[in-house]
Amino acid sequence: MDRLHQCIDTLDNLNFSALHGEDFLLTWEKSPDELAAVFALADALRALRENNKPTRLFETGLAVSLFRDNSTRTRFSFASASNLLGLTVQDLDEGKSQLAHGETVRETANMISFMADVIGIRDDMYIGQGNTYMREVAQAVKQGHADLVLEQRPTLVNLQCDMDHPTQSMADMLHLIHEFGSLHALRGKKLAMTWAHSPSYGKPLSVPQGIIGLATRFGMEVVLAHPEGYDVMPEIEALAAKQSRDSGGIFRITKDMGEAFDGAHIVYPKSWAPFAAMEQRTALNSEGNTLGINALEKELLQKNSLHQEWECTKELMKRTADGKALYMHCLPADISGVSCAQGEVTASVFDQYRESLYKQASNKPYIIAAMIMLSKVADPQTMLKRWAAQTTPRWHRK
Repeated sequence: MDRLHQCIDTLDNLNFSALHGEDFLLTWEKSPDELAAVFALADALRALRENNKPTRLFETGLAVSLFRDNSTRTRFSFASASNLLGLTVQDLDEGKSQLAHGETVRETANMISFMADVIGIRDDMYIGQGNTYMREVAQAVKQGHADLVLEQRPTLVNLQCDMDHPTQSMADMLHLIHEFGSLHALRGKKLAMTWAHSPSYGKPLSVPQGIIGLATRFGMEVVLAHPEGYDVMPEIEALAAKQSRDSGGIFRITKDMGEAFDGAHIVYPKSWAPFAAMEQRTALNSEGNTLGINALEKELLQKNSLHQEWECTKELMKRTADGKALYMHCLPADISGVSCAQGEVTASVFDQYRESLYKQASNKPYIIAAMIMLSKVADPQTMLKRWAAQTTPRWHRK
């Protein structure tokens, strides 16, 4: 349990009191100490589970999930995190609810929250809408609690929006902490967040935006690479540049994938849709213009096909620091010759890092659980010590 005690010591030296009672919507709204507290608590929760200690923060309660886009890893991570803390998960299917009949956000938010302690939302499809919707839900339950309609105010966790994917980027950063030894050890390390070819259309911008929005907080050299026209949100680019200056790091943008890989310690080749196209898609959806959306899809697929050379290969990996950069991906990756004819990464590179990628993904349930717990508990160190002292196992192995 040495790792657990190290995490408790870390928490003792951080100022994270502002997380108590608050939601987790964007990483750049949190201080470095608050982000470090999430990392430390996530590792503490993992240590307890590995040592067969139960971590029931709740004896009863509901965690409501609303996924407006397809999900495997994040859906199961939210369910795992909620269960780890003792909550039962209920998925809200909008097609089977009164939302389909025009129910207001305020009414829906309050109706699902009578016994809910957490609400997780994924809404990443349309620019200017996902994060806005989450804040509307958060405000509605806050008001419901103030009006004594709700016995408690549910914590809202962003499971991916149009701007950020905080549970993913935080899980990714925790993977880097494990690989390089500490947050401090990441200073000066070069991370290449690069676009990569995909035969599919409309992948959200929130993963690359989440990575540049978080990695620039810790003094890293962060390079965003993409072909001409595949820009992310300009306000996120500006934010990353400012954060990099503040942290003593470097942030720059290149149109050359090879340049981004040169000397990189971490590479993250991932497809995303152009910001301008996603704005256009949002407008077409608001108009109910299905024909326009279909035409845009064909246009973007054709545009993607012009950049098939943007692929993570062994040759590119040789250009990284000592030829041994850490390859990362949020999964599922488009693997050339496996899941598609020509994709983001060759099978040889992906297979080399498969175990590492699974470890990267395994952080997400603990990150989500830590976000929830820090919102609910002002002094998590005391709770961690209480759990560590328990003699009843999480499950009886013999």
